[in-house]
Formats: sequence, C-alpha cells, structure tokens
Amino acid sequence: MDAAQRELNDQIDQATQRLLDAARIIPEADLRAPSLLPGWTRAHVLAHLARNADAIRNLLIGARSGQDRPAYASADARDAGIEQGAAMSARDLMADLADSSMALRTIARQLPDQAWQVQVRVLDSAPFPAAGLLTRRLVEVELHHCDLAVGYGPADWPAAFAAMDLPEPMRSQRQDRLRHPAARSPVPGRPIAPWKPGRRLPGTWLGTGNESKA
Repeated sequence: MDAAQRELNDQIDQATQRLLDAARIIPEADLRAPSLLPGWTRAHVLAHLARNADAIRNLLIGARSGQDRPAYASADARDAGIEQGAAMSARDLMADLADSSMALRTIARQLPDQAWQVQVRVLDSAPFPAAGLLTRRLVEVELHHCDLAVGYGPADWPAAFAAMDLPEPMRSQRQDRLRHPAARSPVPGRPIAPWKPGRRLPGTWLGTGNESKA
C-alpha cells in the first residue's frame, strides 16, 4: 500500500466513524422516515452502505486470490440485501454496518501491493484497478451520510474530500449533494458534533473483534 492509498484508508476510517456516530443516535421511528434519496428510508441508505462494504470486500478478496469474484451475485441480490438490511432493528442495523465496515477495513489494510492493480468491475461497470475501490468507498460514505438528512452536509466535508479530483459519475454525484437542502438532526436538542481532524477515533467500530472476517 502506497502513501496515497494509506491516506485514502485513513479518510475512509474517519468518514465511517462520523457516519456511525451520527447514525447510532437516530431514533428507530426516524430510521423509517424518508431519506433524501427518492424511495429510500434512512434505514435503506445505511443498509446500502453495509452491503456496499461487503461488495468491495468481495472484490478485494478476489484481487488478493487472483479469482474473478463478483461484487454482488446479481443486481437483484444487491437489491434484496438492501431490503433485508433496511428491515432490521436499529441496533442490528448499526451492528451490521459497523461489522461490514470493519471487515472491509481489515482486507484493505492487509492487501498485497500487487493486488491493487488487479482489474475488477462492479456489476456492469467497465473494468478498473482495485485501487479505485478506495475512492469509491469514500465517496459512498460521504455522499450517503448527506442523504441521511441528519445535519451532515457538504459544508461538513473535509477539505481533502471536497477538493478531490473525482472521475465521472462520482464528480456529478458529489455536485448533486450541493443542491440538497440543509437538514437538521432528527434528535431534538442533540446536534451531531463535527469530527475534528486529529481526534482519536473513539472505537465505536474499530476493534470490534471482527477483524478475522476475511
């Protein structure tokens, strides 16, 4: 893993911590309320992020072994996994997201250097080097955190992410979030404290005991 990949991994850690800190205080009823994505509740957004972590982990395991391992069994299986996750209780959904994020983190941190150049694809995408999955995961976490409508928006993005040179369609997807209305926390009187650069991650998901899940 080179310096740029280590930096991306650190940014993913920090973005995931911010997301989980915000999501874990959303009341159960508000998880079932609409997100900023048409047709999806907040629970759907979080379930999507959990299954996306699983999908990227699948691709990295395939890159490590040299096998052509798919991100998802099929598009229908992807959708079914999101629906199943969205129906979980708040506690189970938070654990699912934390565990899937940790499992992805573990495989990414252990991947041999040569594996990052292996070509992968997500569903019907064109092939691209596995190293591109790190940027994709960071974009997924940052943008969908905004979609939760819990008080986190583009103004809260770290400068490094806001200025990152993204390929399409991720560049346009990030631009779309700039048009989202400002959203308040669904927990009255409990604003979500912004993550501060340099602050030690409090361990709400790091070190959960799932690091062997590869």
